[in-house]
Amino acid sequence: MSENGSRASWRGQLSPVGVAIGCVGCVIITASSVYTALKMGALPWPTIFTSIVALFLLRAFGRRSLNEANVTQIVMSAGSMVAGGLAFTIPGIWMLGLADEVSWVEMLVVALAGTLLGLVCTAAIRRRFIDESDLEYPIGTAAAETLMATKTGGVTGRRLFGSMGLAGLWCVARDALGWMPSLVAQLPIPGVSFAIYNSPQMLSVGFLVGGVAVAFWLLGALVGNFGIIVGGSAAGLWDVATAQGIVSSLGMGLMMGSGVGVVLKDILPHATRVLRGRRSGDEGDSAATSGWSGLERGTLALMVAAAALLVCIGLGLGPVVAVAVVVLAFVTTIMSAQSVGQTGIDPMEIFGLIVLLAVAAFSDASQVQLFYVAGVVAVACGLAGDVMSDFKTGAIIGTNPRAMWVGQAIGALLGTVVAVAVLVTLFSAYGPGAFGSGQMFVSAQASVVATMVSGIPSVPGFVIGLLGGVALYWAGLPAMMFGLGVYLPFYMSLTAALGAGVRWVYERVCRARGVADAEEKGVVVASGVLGGESIVGVVIALASVVGGLAG
Repeated sequence: MSENGSRASWRGQLSPVGVAIGCVGCVIITASSVYTALKMGALPWPTIFTSIVALFLLRAFGRRSLNEANVTQIVMSAGSMVAGGLAFTIPGIWMLGLADEVSWVEMLVVALAGTLLGLVCTAAIRRRFIDESDLEYPIGTAAAETLMATKTGGVTGRRLFGSMGLAGLWCVARDALGWMPSLVAQLPIPGVSFAIYNSPQMLSVGFLVGGVAVAFWLLGALVGNFGIIVGGSAAGLWDVATAQGIVSSLGMGLMMGSGVGVVLKDILPHATRVLRGRRSGDEGDSAATSGWSGLERGTLALMVAAAALLVCIGLGLGPVVAVAVVVLAFVTTIMSAQSVGQTGIDPMEIFGLIVLLAVAAFSDASQVQLFYVAGVVAVACGLAGDVMSDFKTGAIIGTNPRAMWVGQAIGALLGTVVAVAVLVTLFSAYGPGAFGSGQMFVSAQASVVATMVSGIPSVPGFVIGLLGGVALYWAGLPAMMFGLGVYLPFYMSLTAALGAGVRWVYERVCRARGVADAEEKGVVVASGVLGGESIVGVVIALASVVGGLAG
């Protein structure tokens, strides 16, 4: 890979035009990903969306290389998982009333340390997990199929950007102009936030997820809200406030249990093979960075050292904790790569919690520092899942691994700055009270981290959820979605279910009429809707901050 011809090849795939398009897209996608993760308690993979956009924009410049489009979408999407790692952990600090103890500099240190560790780990394990394994990486495979099969012409572009524009205008009318309420069809049910969320974005999430996953999401919502809160309160088993504590603990347990299930079912049985390799002679170059020059390997080593220093000095955790975080981050990023490769799911905040609990067991780190630990690991694991999926896409269509990795590094490092800036903007615009269950930004995963740091409302509920999450995942059922349904406000789950219902009707109407490429068209429009409201939501928040400063 160090020969002149190979260098020309990977540099051609990492073109200046592609990098420029990717960086602009990275700013937009990362910003919208922070907003989506906080608002929806979930972060759909952006890879298919960015693949379509990259194809469309590159063809506008007369460039038709699938490998160039793949590298462009990698730059574009890399920051989204950095955004997810931060959004799924850091807001928990504000929920505990510790906002004065965290600064944007420390958030940037968390994001940068996690990004460096994620990049180094993926460089080390790419060959093992992509070239020498049979992991499917469903997201990466789907992106490859999109790049190979999608003919992104003017009609597709109009659908994509038209739906983004309409969703953005809807968001402006609702949030900036106040022409529409956020919730409609509300019913006064004690303890249950029954309503339909006036959000095209939430409908599009349900449309994109669809099927069995949303059915379990809605089932979890019905069990938590109408089974435990309404039913249990009516039966005199507990009052509404106690029921709400049980439901939140049960939901958190289910989500964490699904992450534990990933480790027990999909990772531990393969741990020996992953760490030792299939052959005793694989520990050297073929296990890690075969094809990388000595200078490049030295750069990777410096990145690890820099991450350790950031954790040790920048976050004030000391050398022992810094070493533990670096080592455990490598272990958990391997878990993340395995999980994404087998299921397409990356429970990054769960891996962050695992390391958080380990650090809490042997150190005197403060509550805020424990959040930092979880944030570093969540960013590393989120980025690792994204990078490995992209490597799979490249393996299918023939993209140079070095070009992809450099593209990831560019997008991820840019994403660290953008993600932190958007988090600070949203906090400045809406205050710490806007984050948490039932608030403007539900921040479900950050709530889980906050609860684990501060104390669980109902320990029995959490334990039952933990065991239930493991059992559901072991049975091949979407435990994470069921847990989200239990935990999230009912109006969000109901609206997502309506979005899935729209997809069910849409697909049957298209099938009856013999519409070609119906699924692809629906995904394009739904992706545009999701992106449009996310982007405009960030713009409105930024305008609020600027207006406040000007006033």
